[in-house]
Amino acid sequence: MRKTEAGENSSPRLGWVLSVVVAAQFMVTLDASVVNVALPAVRADLGFSEAGLLWVVNAYTLVFGGFLLLGGRVADLFGKRRVLWVGLGLFGLASLSGGLAQEPSQLVVARLVQGLGAAVLAPVALTIVTTTFPEGVQRTKALTLWSVAGASGGAAGVLIGGLLTDYLNWRWVLLINVPIVLFAAVAGKEVPQGLPEQRSRLDVMGAVLASTGLAALVYGVVRTGDDSLTSPTALGFLGGGLVLLVAFVLYEVKGAREPLVQLRLFAHRSVTGANVAMLLLASGQFASFYFVSLYLQRVLHFTPAVAGLAFLPFCVGFTTAAMVSGRLLARVGPRMLVVAGTLIGALGLAWFSRIAADGSFLANILGPSLLASSGIGACFVPLANAATGSVSQQEAGMASGLLNSGQQVGGSLGLAVTVSVATSHTASLTGRREPTLEALNSGYGSALLAGAGLLVLAAVVALILPGRPRSLPSLATDPDDVPEATIAQSS
Repeated sequence: MRKTEAGENSSPRLGWVLSVVVAAQFMVTLDASVVNVALPAVRADLGFSEAGLLWVVNAYTLVFGGFLLLGGRVADLFGKRRVLWVGLGLFGLASLSGGLAQEPSQLVVARLVQGLGAAVLAPVALTIVTTTFPEGVQRTKALTLWSVAGASGGAAGVLIGGLLTDYLNWRWVLLINVPIVLFAAVAGKEVPQGLPEQRSRLDVMGAVLASTGLAALVYGVVRTGDDSLTSPTALGFLGGGLVLLVAFVLYEVKGAREPLVQLRLFAHRSVTGANVAMLLLASGQFASFYFVSLYLQRVLHFTPAVAGLAFLPFCVGFTTAAMVSGRLLARVGPRMLVVAGTLIGALGLAWFSRIAADGSFLANILGPSLLASSGIGACFVPLANAATGSVSQQEAGMASGLLNSGQQVGGSLGLAVTVSVATSHTASLTGRREPTLEALNSGYGSALLAGAGLLVLAAVVALILPGRPRSLPSLATDPDDVPEATIAQSS
């Protein structure tokens, strides 16, 4: 028998626990992109307006990004298994109601609730890994599979969404979550509850300030897609979000008895570096998914199913790189992996920026897809390790929520910046006229080049991450024979 936190004695079947983590993480990242290629079919079926259709995507992003910090803290306070089931229940019911929606408002509300479920599931999945699996080889393997699920979920969403829309119905892009939720809920009984030794209070004021601040910030970013980065509406929400987040920081420092976020976590250079690097990494990753999908459908005129299949190289690159980086982490440490990964990813996006209006999959997609996805995919395991490896089990959910918030908000901010770059560049070529394919293509290329620049910045930030660890467990070693290695330690 193994003793877990809060004196809980249990011997969870780690294979089942890992399957829950992988299913949850894959599902929440899948649903950030799975509806993208289904949007034309959704509009035709439910009668969305052009502006309203954007909320099928943005409702999920808004709530997901806004409530991640709260979701991470709830896992610390109320137990992992209980919070996991709550998140699965919200996500599953919202997926079912969204798949059966008959009115635009019903689908938008379902996506809002899905986002709330995702904000609970994403941090609790990482918390389960860092508090259930023994430090060393087993935890590194679990982090690797968690990272594979998260890194490949976005690309797989485009692939799966295209196939389901073309060959079944757009409703299945949501209904497919229901059997996954049922499996994870049943297998979730193996997850230790992990109640804290002393029950703490939830920082309600901090939760309100953080959630509304992040939601306002994400909404301001979302509005830039309709207006511009300098429009009064966008600037108002962006400014309001920043003010609320500053108020949140001041309250956490001076007023909170039991803070939602222990700001002393940022005294760890690994936590600070990992969160900033993740924010920039996600900016480039989101841009690549968005603009490559647009290029395939608007410039090359691929059908949803064919566009989805064109993302297979992304899935292969993400999965392979995440597994390889998991094996290398104990030998070389987070710093080298993240610096190398972000620079390789930047080269892939720079190659992507040379897309042609008369291009093809072989000439313009295959090579840069493999290079960009391999670089980006190599970063998730070391960043998760650096962000959570140096914190206590009682703060694991908090650290997980921070990292997931950095990924979601960073992706939204990066997408706003790159969309602005693409729009401005296209407008400079066509003025007020309807953009030609060549102008659209050139705008997409400029946005992908900007995404490459964001990855270069991530490489610079990653230089402060821990270097080669002192303990070097081999993944070929029997986990039971390996002492608890401190992978996150720097040399």
